[in-house]
Amino acid sequence: MNAKIDVSNVILKTDRLVMRPWRESDLDDFFEYASVDGVGEMAGWSHHRDKDESRRILKSFIDEKKTFALEYNGKVIGSLGVEEYDEDKMPELADKAGRELGFVLSKDYWGRGLMPEAVNRAINYLFDEVKLDFIICSHFAGNIRSERLQKKCGFKPYKKNKYKTQDGRIMDDCVNILYKSE
Repeated sequence: MNAKIDVSNVILKTDRLVMRPWRESDLDDFFEYASVDGVGEMAGWSHHRDKDESRRILKSFIDEKKTFALEYNGKVIGSLGVEEYDEDKMPELADKAGRELGFVLSKDYWGRGLMPEAVNRAINYLFDEVKLDFIICSHFAGNIRSERLQKKCGFKPYKKNKYKTQDGRIMDDCVNILYKSE
């Protein structure tokens, strides 16, 4: 089952990142990376066309209280969401508490090991403090960067699904899982 989550008062730190709740003042940084072609598309959403779109999504991040801003040297360069997983597609997990991680990083910061750093910190927080039993993480078939990152962070292949993206594409979705007991 999807565990309750509220990150509105949570700040997590790594060697190089501060993972914190979003603020309205993050709009320019958010638009800067979310408007780049190829960033959102890797996660199933179209890049932002204008700041109003970014402003609406930023408001949902703040209101829904489940998404961290990833801050590097005072600049927001990505996000990490602790999303609800699709319980209908995974009824076998109904007796365990879990969530799904979703993340995106500015293209300017790809290849620096920042996202594995953030994911590992989130895993520790979710298992040790939130007390989850499992965490789901998925990637679209062909997204080698996400596949490698998830393996590096200990996720194991679980199942494959079809996924309808926010921009209407039907994609093969490779679902991976990490159990607290591992």
